[in-house]
Amino acid sequence: MFFIYFLIGRSQCRYALGMEDGTIPDSDITASSAWSDSTEAKHGRYVTGEGDGAWCPAGAVFPSASEYLQVDLRSLHFLALVGTQGRHADGHGREFARSYRLRYSRDGRTWITWKDRWGQEVVSGNENTYDVVLKDLGPPIVARYVRFYPLADRVMSVCLRVELYGCLWNDGLLVYTAPVGHVMHLSGSPVYLNDSTYDGSVESGVQFGGLGQLFDGVLGGNDFTETKELRVWPGYDYLGWSREALGQGSVDIEFHFEKTRSFHTMQVHSNNRHTQGVRVFSKVDCQFKPGLLLPWSSPPLSLAVPLEDLKDPSSRPISLPLGGRPAQILRCQFAFADRWMLISEISFYSGTFRVILQCSQCFPQLYTVANTHMHFITFMFFSGADFDAVTPGAGLPVAKDDSSNTAILIGCLVGIILLLLTVIAVILWRQYWKKILGKVMEEARLSQLFHPSLHSSIPPFATSSLLPLPPGCGMDLEKGLPPTQEEPPPYPDAPPYPALSPPFPASVPHYAEADIVSLQGVSGNNTYAVPALTSTSPTAADCTPLPELPRHCLVFKEKLGEGQFGEVHLCEIESPQELPNLEFPFNVRKGRPLLVAVKILRPDASKNARNDFLKEGKILSRLKDPNIIRLLGVCVSSDPLCMVTEYMESGDLNQYLSHRVLLDKTGPTHNTPTISYPALIAMASQIASGMKFLSSLNFVHRDLATRNCLRPIKIADFGMSRNLYAGDYYRIQGRAVLPIRWMAWECILMGKFTTASDVWAFGVTLWEMLSVCQEQPYSNLTDEQVIDNAGEFFRDHGRQVYLSRPDVCPQGLYDLMLSCWNRDCKLRPSFAHIHSFLTEDAMNMV
Repeated sequence: MFFIYFLIGRSQCRYALGMEDGTIPDSDITASSAWSDSTEAKHGRYVTGEGDGAWCPAGAVFPSASEYLQVDLRSLHFLALVGTQGRHADGHGREFARSYRLRYSRDGRTWITWKDRWGQEVVSGNENTYDVVLKDLGPPIVARYVRFYPLADRVMSVCLRVELYGCLWNDGLLVYTAPVGHVMHLSGSPVYLNDSTYDGSVESGVQFGGLGQLFDGVLGGNDFTETKELRVWPGYDYLGWSREALGQGSVDIEFHFEKTRSFHTMQVHSNNRHTQGVRVFSKVDCQFKPGLLLPWSSPPLSLAVPLEDLKDPSSRPISLPLGGRPAQILRCQFAFADRWMLISEISFYSGTFRVILQCSQCFPQLYTVANTHMHFITFMFFSGADFDAVTPGAGLPVAKDDSSNTAILIGCLVGIILLLLTVIAVILWRQYWKKILGKVMEEARLSQLFHPSLHSSIPPFATSSLLPLPPGCGMDLEKGLPPTQEEPPPYPDAPPYPALSPPFPASVPHYAEADIVSLQGVSGNNTYAVPALTSTSPTAADCTPLPELPRHCLVFKEKLGEGQFGEVHLCEIESPQELPNLEFPFNVRKGRPLLVAVKILRPDASKNARNDFLKEGKILSRLKDPNIIRLLGVCVSSDPLCMVTEYMESGDLNQYLSHRVLLDKTGPTHNTPTISYPALIAMASQIASGMKFLSSLNFVHRDLATRNCLRPIKIADFGMSRNLYAGDYYRIQGRAVLPIRWMAWECILMGKFTTASDVWAFGVTLWEMLSVCQEQPYSNLTDEQVIDNAGEFFRDHGRQVYLSRPDVCPQGLYDLMLSCWNRDCKLRPSFAHIHSFLTEDAMNMV
């Protein structure tokens, strides 16, 4: 059914179509030209592993802008968004397209330049070679062929890797023909009721050969002068005609479909602002042509719309029964009932049994009764529109077919009512569990507000000082949850460091000025630390409810690790697209399973651990960045509590680098996999980008290391739970495990974690990478000596030990590392500065 498929396209039709995984064959990827064999069209795919992986045109794209990469999808597809990357070339490539144009074709002959809703053709592209930049297509594209035209503002080299996201346009509409819209003048102000996104041609006041706003999935509101899109003109959501300007009593619209179909119902969303001369059409006369070369069927179908209940000025959907007549071309005449007629959307119920089955597999609860008028329910479920705006209520007009059977109509109405009740029950059920979860979150927050004596969950080694501290480093800003009774007292045998001085006054600036909530986490450590949320904080207001996933959808694969409070499992979701509230990654192919990491809290965990678990989930749900692991959903309605996150099949960065050697200028001399200095810097830049995002929200990671960076680069927190990395953590009297070799001196001595301490850990992580993870940081020191070294940083007598410069590391980059390890935390660079340095300067040092 066209209507169901179209609305799915607006919300769920965002599957990767196969550039990355090879579903689209090389033969269907062509280009105007290429540099060489290694940069020809077939390399224009997303690349998440090794390899050159880019299409690069042979000719200059400035000023002609005539070079293109073309993808043939073999059939019509609905395209909701596109993504681009630059050329990686194992870190050597620096080519990417800062902008591009899109052209598409449904038949391979007529090419259309895509424009956004404001008429702009140029699409913003990439700023580096590795980040994926996704562009939502508004309006969406219906096409078989798509071309990417890279642009430049000067003579420069550009390269592209692309992916397309959408789904099949199954037996859909090809084009519609209609009169152009008119301009209404209200109080001297123009209201433009034209079809601004129509992609066909216009001649003699008629638009033909394209698709536009009548099928873009955007419903107009009650007041047609108000729009749902920002920065557009009044009347944008409607296509409207004046009877006087048109010079006839009806609006004729013709629809051309790809194949012959059996039409059961047409639904027209119409405005009825009768106080301004706008009314729903009074009747519709439709003709049907079963094939392009066949004559029009007779007799035409005449459908009357009763007007006695149209005093309500609300816009509404008008359902028109078409009697199951077959047609490939459908022509309808909509009769004026007043001076103006405004239509926002037209949709058809004409699907085959196969189409209905596909949708019923996704949402079986919506198909438990007769599906004669299934388009009403599907519309409400996918559009996200206000319930009253789309639900046919009492008094709304339903067109009458003189030849129709009264019993059938009654049955249809009963079916609609039952379906409405089903949807209402589902919505109420979901709202109930959202309230329960919200209540749990609120209780967790209140427990912080009413415990003024809370102290850090990682107590300091010492509590006072005889020596002055650097500004901003003297105050422990963390306030965690109170320890449970079963926990031993804080570090009973603290090393004999000099006592620390009292904290600085509150006026002294700090990296993180707000108190932060420390979380125990499933792994037994603090995963992320975040400024305490208040009801008035902007970050709290931006929080969205956690997506609840059905537990039965998780299929256990293997155990990744365990910690003090729970376990981390590798699981599989067999059909992720069937879960409407799952934020599944865009690179998942339809029909393919999705691998996920599942953090599971032990059922016997303490109340504090449970509260921490919910807080951690709330924190992770806010972290949406290309280089941060994403929370996909939670299972918190029953025990055990679960968090479901992305899982990168390529593993972590530590394991990846430790099996490689550095590629020197003489090239590879053995069979061991190699990696180049530019590739290392590119990955470090991505880590810095992710940390820049975290620091912009005042989030503190507390365990940044190569073991917690997955490939492609996404910062995670699984390292502590894996036995593989047990040697990277120092256990304090059976209480806590700390990654002391990555921790700043103030973390070790005072338990103080800030963005500045994350910068210290980044310096150690960068040292790991340039040493290709061949040894631990401070491998020549014992754990106790590492703690002693933190004391030397505190005393600042010049006896502290720094990590040595790796062989491949240029002095300029080593100076950056040393600045990350500055004793004065206020003199350490910001992640914004580090990211800028790595993207602009470090790549050219070797």
